[in-house]
Amino acid sequence: MIITIARNRLRPEHQAEYYALAARMLELCKAMPGFVRRTAFETPDGERIGITEFASEETHRAWQQHPEHQLAIQLGRERFYSEFQIQVCSVVKDYDFQAVS
Repeated sequence: MIITIARNRLRPEHQAEYYALAARMLELCKAMPGFVRRTAFETPDGERIGITEFASEETHRAWQQHPEHQLAIQLGRERFYSEFQIQVCSVVKDYDFQAVS
């Protein structure tokens, strides 16, 4: 599994446009083969963190190279973000726990 952690801060003047594009990107991302899950949240100081999981390097690469996603990345750099950091990670170990009711 490949996990992308995206951290960013939005420029306030483009937030409405950003959220419209982000909704479209989520729709596309979920439709991609190999998509596992996406989680996003904002910290109290305005940092936004998104965690996207894909089943393999190949499926992650396909999302990374999707033409609409490439355009969104470009717009992020040019308009939407005052700062951002992307980390792409391979899962070394994966386990979970669920309490029995």
